[in-house]
Amino acid sequence: MTRPACCYTLENFDLQCGAVLPQAQVVYQTYGELASDRSNVILYPTSYGAQHTDIEWLIRPDSILDPSRWFIVIPNMFGNGLSSSPSNCEVCGLVEQGFWFTHVDNVRAQERLLRDVFAIERLALVYGWSMGAQQAYHWGALFGDRVERIAALCGTARTTDHNRIFLESLRAALTADPAWTGDRFVETPERGYRAFARIYASWAASQAFYREGLYYKLGYSSLEEYLLKGWELSYRQRDPHNLLSMIETWLRCNISHNSTYQGNYATALASISAQTLVMPATTDLYFTPEDCAAEAALMLHAEYRPIPSIWGHRAGNPYQNPEDETFIRNAIRDLLNR
Repeated sequence: MTRPACCYTLENFDLQCGAVLPQAQVVYQTYGELASDRSNVILYPTSYGAQHTDIEWLIRPDSILDPSRWFIVIPNMFGNGLSSSPSNCEVCGLVEQGFWFTHVDNVRAQERLLRDVFAIERLALVYGWSMGAQQAYHWGALFGDRVERIAALCGTARTTDHNRIFLESLRAALTADPAWTGDRFVETPERGYRAFARIYASWAASQAFYREGLYYKLGYSSLEEYLLKGWELSYRQRDPHNLLSMIETWLRCNISHNSTYQGNYATALASISAQTLVMPATTDLYFTPEDCAAEAALMLHAEYRPIPSIWGHRAGNPYQNPEDETFIRNAIRDLLNR
């Protein structure tokens, strides 16, 4: 039986941008049973545009995270429409008003949630894909003595300049819509959503994915149907202000941009003591294998194990791709059995 999602509230929560949320809310879902010694906890943060119901598919005894053995917590990221976000919080403005969320904000709130609600002091694993991997790295650097293992799939500890261009193009596409006034949308950005989804789709899978027409095997009758039903309709479910908010968080991702490391990126990575599995996809265009390998080389206990796949970035969330799911499942089981 699926438990209902819960909401944890932090009073007067200070954000990195300088704002204070009178009531910061983290909506979360749990799976499995917490061991009496609290030794079986896996934290599984959300990714861009995703809510917990979008990523929980891999929590099954026969899949990547086994709820019969582990107590798994999915905290929804700030800005995703469930936790505090522009769409549900009047105080949560946009960057034009000097407001943004960072992953430091996310992991600080998640740490409070785990400690206050469950008395959890140590994590067996932080598992994350894409922006979830970014949060996993932040956990390893900011709460290193409390994280035993990290699985970082298709993500880096800081956003590269090349990745920034992709994110800026998404923001430009949304805000080029005539519904954008300069600080908010006054109606649905029809053209903005359309352009946004097509930019996203062009980066999310590899050239080989499209060359081989894998979208036909997924049941789509044409490329246009795939772009509409597989991408555009999904993002239309998200408030455009929230999409912009999460872009800002992604743009500002840097494991060393905090008071602990004060901009020293190499020191921040070297501080991660957890056994870390660095798993890019060999064809990822956002978080390239080269960028991920370079970060793995700066960590003391990192294993670099790329996913051999033409699915690009989406290889790290293979709900439509059993071959990549099996590869990831085996790698995670190896990591958890160490």
